[in-house]
Amino acid sequence: MYELRTYRHWVEGRDLTSFNVTVKETDLYIRATVNLKRKAHRLALKYRHQLESYIERHPAFLTSLEPLTVAGDAPHIVRQMAKAAQIASVGPMASVAGAIAEFVGNELALFSPDIIVENGGDIYLKSSVKRIVGIYAGNSSLSGKIGLEINGGETPLGICTSSGTVGHSLSYGKADAVIVLSKSAAIADAAATAIGNLINQPADINSGIELAKDMKGVSGVIIIKDDDIGIWGKVRIRQTSV
Repeated sequence: MYELRTYRHWVEGRDLTSFNVTVKETDLYIRATVNLKRKAHRLALKYRHQLESYIERHPAFLTSLEPLTVAGDAPHIVRQMAKAAQIASVGPMASVAGAIAEFVGNELALFSPDIIVENGGDIYLKSSVKRIVGIYAGNSSLSGKIGLEINGGETPLGICTSSGTVGHSLSYGKADAVIVLSKSAAIADAAATAIGNLINQPADINSGIELAKDMKGVSGVIIIKDDDIGIWGKVRIRQTSV
């Protein structure tokens, strides 16, 4: 069993080769059985170009904080982002990090049985073995003390995080961490944003869990606010240490 943690300096995974790919704002940390940096760079360019070209023609896709109907000729990644936004009732760009991780990861998986693509705390994971995904939750006493146990047979899987106290992503809430699991990393990303927007105090955790239950494609959620935690769905927690 190997360990993967949501923050890059926590990633161990000694069985895999690691490399970074950066294209403008997209900053991917990738692990695979072989070095696929050139392929990954081409894929990051490809999907960023598709998004940027669509946004040039439809600027609202970039700025809307609500779901949008996309054009019939929209690229697949745009349509998946729009679908995720509809499920979570957020703007389509709320799913961009997860979507890029997923689309790049899916193609890299053709060349490596194990692929981990991390994009700003949002993860696409395809694994042949059990892995532990550690949880960083800011100043919460639970930060770095617990992790998700993911069996290889459960992957590919999106594991995406939203926080109102860590990082620069837009959140209207104050959750230390909302982690969502979904077969679609785009859905997981959008859902984490929507749930995170609800969490301002520990008493809001139950409302966040109820929202997660209503979202099609969401298989599990962990919500951490201060020293309180709420868990729902196909989630297995393990004690970890930094």
